Amino acid sequence: MTADDDRCPWASGGSELMTAYHDTEWGVPSHDEGYLFELLLLEGAQAGLSWNTVLNKRENYRAALDGFDPRRIVEYGPEKLEALLADPGIVRNRLKVASVVKNARAFLAVQDEYGSFDAYLWGWVDGVPVADRPEPGQAPPASTPLSDRIAKDLKKRGFTFVGTTIVYAYLQAVGVVNGHTTACPAGDRGQQLV
Repeated sequence: MTADDDRCPWASGGSELMTAYHDTEWGVPSHDEGYLFELLLLEGAQAGLSWNTVLNKRENYRAALDGFDPRRIVEYGPEKLEALLADPGIVRNRLKVASVVKNARAFLAVQDEYGSFDAYLWGWVDGVPVADRPEPGQAPPASTPLSDRIAKDLKKRGFTFVGTTIVYAYLQAVGVVNGHTTACPAGDRGQQLV
């Protein structure tokens, strides 16, 4: 879809999986509850690691976490958490593994309060993606005032691994923020919804 020299630098010349993720998924506005939850967990798992590491483990996460079903995840007990910690197909960090249950619980609570996590998340931007497209060669921000506010609110609601940098990456991943460079043709698809 995108020429390597126009594509966002983080996705150029990397793995085929990373390039495909950039070209077909990253930044496409999503309103799918399952996808929003999946990316929230994966972005948290990525903390301190490269996105490529987590992307390569994505299918293993889907299998290990029952397809990212929050209703099943909230039922995980100590035995399941220990099994996850022993699973080489995912990031085996005790705090990150424990966070999946906490985040599933908080996610379901937000759904109960707002009718959907989608309504909660997109309510922050009145349903319209925010354009935050850096010029080629310009470093993108690690966080913004929007990600600061959302991170603070998510933490108050019981979510973990939702610092402002993680939240900003999440907002870009699910299309709430269009973070493609101004030269990247993928950034022009901001009106597509999934």
